[in-house]
Amino acid sequence: MTNYRRTFVPGSTWFFTVNLQDRRSRLLVDRIDDLRQALRYVKRRHPFHVDAMVVLPDHMHAIWTLPKGQDDYPLRWRLLKTWFSRQIDPGENRRASRVDKGERGIWQRRYWEHLIRNESDLHRHIDYIHFNPVKHGHVPRTADWPYSTFHRYVADGVLPADWGIALGDDPGFGERA
Repeated sequence: MTNYRRTFVPGSTWFFTVNLQDRRSRLLVDRIDDLRQALRYVKRRHPFHVDAMVVLPDHMHAIWTLPKGQDDYPLRWRLLKTWFSRQIDPGENRRASRVDKGERGIWQRRYWEHLIRNESDLHRHIDYIHFNPVKHGHVPRTADWPYSTFHRYVADGVLPADWGIALGDDPGFGERA
């Protein structure tokens, strides 16, 4: 198994980007209930807090805070990807290297992680997550995308419902309530 060079800081907050192997796929939104169950499954066994998250058709972004003293986010992602993949009927295209290793061809092997350094960094990444469906042209307004913690931020009074419209030309873009 490859040993990726990663930073491990117990109890820290991380930004992640996780992609499907087939970037033309809509699997994540088509099977959103399975993804939600996978997330609940992992959180029950290895707790963490979801600070922000958005699920797009072919990739997702998340900010997770791990419990004090814990640093094993790769385990959590491995379990989430595995649980979700087991809900999907086999049949996806797989390279020979994946077949040889008994791997499915649903997820890209690697993912992007970034250690959140301070409050400003956290807020920039939360805004990035919430605006991502608009950036990719899925919706004209952030509030129109259903698979996002943006709606929790609105319900909690952190962001206004009209935050984040196309082109970022709303005067409230990037500002917090």
